[in-house]
Amino acid sequence: MNTSIFSCSIGTTDPAVPLGMEIWFDHKCVFDQVYVQESHTVSYEFNDDEGDHELKFVLKNKQSAHTTVDSDGEIISDAVLTINNISFEDIACQYLTTKLAEYQHNFNGTGAETQQKFYGSMGCNGTVSVKFTTPIYIWLLENL
Repeated sequence: MNTSIFSCSIGTTDPAVPLGMEIWFDHKCVFDQVYVQESHTVSYEFNDDEGDHELKFVLKNKQSAHTTVDSDGEIISDAVLTINNISFEDIACQYLTTKLAEYQHNFNGTGAETQQKFYGSMGCNGTVSVKFTTPIYIWLLENL
């Protein structure tokens, strides 16, 4: 069996707000932090034999009180989690995951279910998903 390594950094813009993060690789939870108070580096070794995969980042525990808006409804401050330094086999893939990732959420229950592009931060309870295939080097060559 061939293996490869996925890694990323999870951070927060406000350590006082108890936002949580899960990372799922296919149907396996490989990271579960109920309250992200500081940066975490996450690494996961996976089977690199031929196949289809899905990587998911799940933001949880966000409440409306974690966002401050003015009288016009404009956001003044907001607690979000950041996902940086995404890589496969130490090859930076932040651009690639931004290009291919979809962020699905419902504005923390205040709007309809929506899908948006992902730009490195999550401010609503929801899921960012990236589908890819292995062997990872072939997928990287086809998509970079």
